[in-house]
Amino acid sequence: MAKASVHSLEGIRRTILDGLWSPGDRLQPTTLAEQFETSTTVIRESLTRLAGENLVVIRPNRGFFVPDLNLRELADITELRCSTEALAARLAVERGDVAWESELIAAHHQLSRTPRRLPEEPGTVNPAWSEAHRNFHHALLVPCNCQPMLKLSADLSNFTELYRRWAAPSPAAGKRNVEKEHQEILNAALDRDSEKLGELLDKHYRATVQVVMDAGLTTLR
Repeated sequence: MAKASVHSLEGIRRTILDGLWSPGDRLQPTTLAEQFETSTTVIRESLTRLAGENLVVIRPNRGFFVPDLNLRELADITELRCSTEALAARLAVERGDVAWESELIAAHHQLSRTPRRLPEEPGTVNPAWSEAHRNFHHALLVPCNCQPMLKLSADLSNFTELYRRWAAPSPAAGKRNVEKEHQEILNAALDRDSEKLGELLDKHYRATVQVVMDAGLTTLR
């Protein structure tokens, strides 16, 4: 993939995941081409690739859009993620070695030391925390050594992260003890308790759906 394409792909992905666009916003290729100093052809290619990651919606004859709020879809995505990661976690526990344990501990340490909210904007998720969060969950599953499963997990994670960003300003998001959840997930992985690890991941992801519901962002439909 050409350097310009990689730059625009990563740039657009970051602006979406950082919550700089609102649900349902239209993504204009000409505007993005100016922003990332590239051609509209490169931008369209990037947007099409992001559609494959559930971060962009393509509407025939209308263009590219940020996904709309849809709790039914979020619930379905969460069901798929729970099932996928329960299997991936079991394989990771079976196949992971001591080096994996060390890398997972390091990823958790980075996550636990990174503020979840921006000090100057308490209602905004810290981009550095989001990156550390993705790295921790990725490190957890890497030893499963199944690339299609890891790719699916990453794509589903991107989708749910959008909702987490949009729900962040709500008081409902502040009531959750995410740090405790991550510590328990780490402990289960290090104890090689795949059953408990799967249960904790299931609870962890369903809690995000509950926060979105409590935040009143959307209703089940």
